[in-house]
Amino acid sequence: MKITFLGTGTSCGVPVIGCQCEVCRSTDPKDKRMRCSILVETEATRLLVDCGPDFRMQILPQSFRKIDGILITHSHYDHIGGLDDIRPYCQFGEMNVYADGISRQNMLQMLPYCFAEHRYPGVPAIGLHEIKAGEAMKIGDIDILPIQVMHGKLPILGYRFGKFAYITDMKTIEPEQADLLKGVEVLAVNALRFDRPHHSHQLVDDAIAFARSVGAQQTFLIHMCHDVGLHEEVNRHLPDDVRLAYDGQILNIV
Repeated sequence: MKITFLGTGTSCGVPVIGCQCEVCRSTDPKDKRMRCSILVETEATRLLVDCGPDFRMQILPQSFRKIDGILITHSHYDHIGGLDDIRPYCQFGEMNVYADGISRQNMLQMLPYCFAEHRYPGVPAIGLHEIKAGEAMKIGDIDILPIQVMHGKLPILGYRFGKFAYITDMKTIEPEQADLLKGVEVLAVNALRFDRPHHSHQLVDDAIAFARSVGAQQTFLIHMCHDVGLHEEVNRHLPDDVRLAYDGQILNIV
């Protein structure tokens, strides 16, 4: 299974508009972070997790072939703001989008023209499906287990794909949901920055402690803002099994 990090940044992206900090001025491509999303692929199946406002730029370098489904973590704009740009993929048929009940209802309100009884010609053809945490599902040949985490007070979804799990925007998780991650070998998890606690996001130390608690062998930090620091410099100080992910990075999960 191939995992491609399409974006590893927060809602503002990096560089942040108008910011002159050293990270935002960096010329290292690994310090450029679009909004969070991944592609999960096998030879037979291709899934997208989240479809933020950078989707068009993220998907252009990828091969153009069918996307078999889009898994939504939650309906904040930085995670669904690119759904209108899936229109070219609808030539393969209706795009199946999977979300929990809260996100499903929000998307019906945020994208009403996609779900109107009489749709304007050319709008994305979306099949919107409600899924629940803890209820395993399968798309093509990829097994998926949605897992509930808390984004502050908002319940959202992370996803486990066999040995790999992807969690963004988490602040806390209930023990019974964390148990669903036992045995995960490779974990991608959010880590906003090193200091100044946030009401709805983990910091780097929180993310590392969480990775240790579920026994991950390798951990890739995502959903990082510019305050996290320079990619290469931060990686030199992290534990050997923990690294900042970067846009375009590819993992092969055996």
